[in-house]
Amino acid sequence: MVRANLLFLGKVQGVGFRYTTLSFGQELELKGWVKNMSDGSVQAVVEGPREKIKELIAKLKVQFGSFIRENHVEWLEYRNEFNRFSIV
Repeated sequence: MVRANLLFLGKVQGVGFRYTTLSFGQELELKGWVKNMSDGSVQAVVEGPREKIKELIAKLKVQFGSFIRENHVEWLEYRNEFNRFSIV
């Protein structure tokens, strides 16, 4: 189990990005949150198996590939901090 800090840059607000991230995260049984940032990016902090987090990122790239200009992933130590996936 790991924790990942995800940051997506591009036209990722106003296109259903957060709701799709929530849906995919729940489908993959991940826990954490996703939110719009004031600079137009979207940030997510996610906990779960590394392969499932990679799958989440891949699914988002397929769904929103034309909107994502860059994405950054910071792998962190698992904290078991969340009990569900939510939009904040």
